[in-house]
Amino acid sequence: MSVQELLDKTLPGLGYELVDYELAPNGNMRIFIDKEGGVSIDDCVNVSNHLTRLFLAEEVNYNRLEVSSPGLDRPLKKEADFERFVGQLVKVKVRLPIDGQKKFLGKIIAFENQKLTLSFDQKEVIIEFSNIDKARLEPEF
Repeated sequence: MSVQELLDKTLPGLGYELVDYELAPNGNMRIFIDKEGGVSIDDCVNVSNHLTRLFLAEEVNYNRLEVSSPGLDRPLKKEADFERFVGQLVKVKVRLPIDGQKKFLGKIIAFENQKLTLSFDQKEVIIEFSNIDKARLEPEF
């Protein structure tokens, strides 16, 4: 079973969502988790302890494990992320330009039928989910 499959199978049972994970060339593994209401240090410790035992049993090879929250500028990767954060300010980078533009900063108006509607500079743009290269929440203070 791949690391992705292990995390997708394990984290929801613990009450967490897998936001992202990365395995660096030096063997360090970073796992970003979230849950309604946010993630505390205790949440990170509990998940880290659980995954350490799981990875040992499943013979997952890594040097160091880090578990953390995704932060205020959380990446949006799945369709459900865009649906969850309707009304929030986001930065979006697209693969193919839309009207000559590849980077957008605006509020999510809607996400339906694999299309993101974004409001920016008193305009709206519709972005196909398949054209989104990167997207992150933009913290508002």
